[in-house]
Amino acid sequence: MRIFKQQLMDGIVRLGGTALLLISLGCVVGPKYHPPANQAPAAVYKESPAQFKETGGWTVAQPADAKLRGKWWEIFNDAELNALEDQLNINNQNIKQYFENFMEARAVVREARSQYFPTLSVAPAFTRSRTSGNLNTTPVNTSGTGAQPQLQSTIYSLPLEASWEPDLWGKVRNTVRQAQYAAQVSAADLENERLTEQASLAEYFFEIRGQDELQKIYNETVEADKKALELNKAAYETGVGDEISVVEAETTLQSARAGATNVAIARAQYEHAIAMLVGKAASNFSIPVKAMTVAPPPIPVGVPSELLERRPDIAAAERMMAEANAQIGIAYAAYYPNLTLTGAGGFESSAIGNWLSWPSRFWSIGASIPETIFDAGLRRATVQQYVATYNADLASYRQTVLTAFQQVEDSLAEVRILSQQIQQEQQAVDSAGIYLKLEQARYETGIDPYVDVLIAQTTLLADQQTLNNLQVEEMTSAVALVEALGGGWDSSQLPSPAQVTQKPASTETSIEH
Repeated sequence: MRIFKQQLMDGIVRLGGTALLLISLGCVVGPKYHPPANQAPAAVYKESPAQFKETGGWTVAQPADAKLRGKWWEIFNDAELNALEDQLNINNQNIKQYFENFMEARAVVREARSQYFPTLSVAPAFTRSRTSGNLNTTPVNTSGTGAQPQLQSTIYSLPLEASWEPDLWGKVRNTVRQAQYAAQVSAADLENERLTEQASLAEYFFEIRGQDELQKIYNETVEADKKALELNKAAYETGVGDEISVVEAETTLQSARAGATNVAIARAQYEHAIAMLVGKAASNFSIPVKAMTVAPPPIPVGVPSELLERRPDIAAAERMMAEANAQIGIAYAAYYPNLTLTGAGGFESSAIGNWLSWPSRFWSIGASIPETIFDAGLRRATVQQYVATYNADLASYRQTVLTAFQQVEDSLAEVRILSQQIQQEQQAVDSAGIYLKLEQARYETGIDPYVDVLIAQTTLLADQQTLNNLQVEEMTSAVALVEALGGGWDSSQLPSPAQVTQKPASTETSIEH
């Protein structure tokens, strides 16, 4: 038995040696991948405040080469926002879904790598059979005794089989590369989704702060309208005023109350949206009321040439090109013959006592080289398909880059212009406040009718609402600018092919309940 094992191992070694020799003579077919070249953008962003003499109340962070890093939301200096973002990174279900997609892509890499190695299988078997005695055949008596041939048989077998297809033309290597690039795409998609969820939470948070500020404005308006109604009632009861002024004051009060009540709708919806983002039921989640009191901080925008390294969606688009390029190599490998090496050996006997004895041994070694000689243009069309896929991915990458620069420029322009508009609107609010005081004085002295006071009140409330909306828009635009810049991410954080190939920890692959 030991001699047989040695013979079997010698056969496998010879087979493997032949395969290694063939692999060393093989090559990787298909085009070599080259990352796309990009035209160098301008030295600074067109819409950067540094490009304008009048920048309003907002500027970019200095020094100019500063970058957003890590927990980018901390630049807004709000402890409550920080706590919510930390909860989101742990409990957000969309992020978890993208993470599991990444883990799946990593598993596919290890599946592809398994093709580098031979397949070994063992299949112990026991078979007992009996042939029919009524078959229309002429029995052959090999014993020479004249007895009927044996109709029953028993076979004990213990086969060991090996099969291997050497990677002569790089099909397996390209398959592994394709899987690695796909895993990198998944990793970039995960970071892009994480950034999207983080930015959404920050925007909803500032929307809530804006609704709280709007609620404060309405509450102050309602209190002022109450006093105005009391004054008009008193004047009417003493015969100084008229009834129409009382009706006008009451109408204004009820309208302000209705507006104050309506604010709760939007606030509730934003609060519920944040609850979903942090992985909590909306019924068990609330955010304390706090009016907005801050303006967006200076944001380090860097230079345009850095943007390509800071956006995860751009990284994903570039890795998709590399993946498509590897797929072309796989398609080209189909033009070449495949070598399949097989080996089998083991023991086989009709008696269990002789099952593992030396005479019961058997073995075989073989090789085959199949080649397709006619496929009606299938392989050529397959190559053309993946070439078109690569070209489409290239166009998608370039479009992603253009979109990224557009989003940064849009957000820069929006924050910069809004800061100027807010200053102007603040002056309008201040003027409206003075206008209302003057008109109240003229009404109290009997110069103007009460309707003029109502006009002044309406003007002030409208200007206050506009100012609040602009302040909220400025904050959400600042968040959008951070998102357009890629948050605190850069391409150095993208896992390498070796890293996505590593086996994950058991805690990362366990089933959750």
